[in-house]
Amino acid sequence: MNYRFNDLTKEQLKNALKDMGEKPYRGNQIFENIHKNHWMKFDEMTNLSKNLREKLTEYGEIQKDRIYRVFSSKEDGTKKFLIELKDLNIVEAVYMEYENRNTICISSQVGCRMGCSFCASTKAGFIRNLKAYEMLNQIYLVSESVGKRISNLVIMGIGEPLDNYDEILKFIEILGDKDGYNMSIRRMTLSTCGIVPKIYDLAERGIPINLTISLHNPFDEERREIMPITKRYSVEDIIKACEYFYQKTGRRVSYEYTLIHEINDKEKHIDELVRLFHHQNIHINLIPLNPIAEFGGKSSNTKEIEDFSKKLKARGIHTTIRKSQGRDIESACGQLRRDNKEVMS
Repeated sequence: MNYRFNDLTKEQLKNALKDMGEKPYRGNQIFENIHKNHWMKFDEMTNLSKNLREKLTEYGEIQKDRIYRVFSSKEDGTKKFLIELKDLNIVEAVYMEYENRNTICISSQVGCRMGCSFCASTKAGFIRNLKAYEMLNQIYLVSESVGKRISNLVIMGIGEPLDNYDEILKFIEILGDKDGYNMSIRRMTLSTCGIVPKIYDLAERGIPINLTISLHNPFDEERREIMPITKRYSVEDIIKACEYFYQKTGRRVSYEYTLIHEINDKEKHIDELVRLFHHQNIHINLIPLNPIAEFGGKSSNTKEIEDFSKKLKARGIHTTIRKSQGRDIESACGQLRRDNKEVMS
């Protein structure tokens, strides 16, 4: 059997070693070597015998990706990393430094099939899901490049995470394992446009990840115009699922709301948001629209955004305005794209 050892959970690694005729506890050692020590070559694992290292080479590999290119923002220090995958597809990850944390925003798919009109990630179409190791590699490569540990994760780059659900669950398990990178799940945020059955499943599993919903309009008929997923799941359906998630996990859900001038920034939108959320412990994150070539809308201006925020707060809705970072290198919310190395050359 040809194993991809860095794509296995700790239990899967123990089973793989057992199948190879080795003691299962060796799986724990290999897991720690890869995900804690970040040794990506068997020869580096000198805590294993030479015979075992040779055997691992016969049975599989540690699949590496590489940084293809890095862009650094002159405005705020944000860095955008283009990550080249084995099949030459390119995904993007964004690194942001704050006073008390180092955050990475990673991609979960090569492209996206959700079709949101204001988001660059969907414009080149959908190619495939990322495997758990490809999501982990984004973190490890960026951490090594900047020379700092990544403390916080946002799964908000290219792709819809809940459309790649099984790999996301595996990725979270590996990343949070105490014998590996050991990132607390409370430092992980997952952003979704609202795939309702998967939200319920997350709740049933009791996974206390920070859940963020890309809402962007409280009216179904208007939301459908910019977010086709609304044809499958209504705003009310999404909110009910999120209420259930909160009841099961105790984790407050946040709603992202990108403000587009004359599209979703009117008084009626404030009224409907208040009607939907006035009785709930939620948070609304207002985001100025970040421009992309394929979408003709423009962001609400600073005063309109501030007024929108003040009116929501005055009526009891927890609200903040997100500062866009990395706009000059097209790494802000909605600007990330998938590509192919052969196309870029």
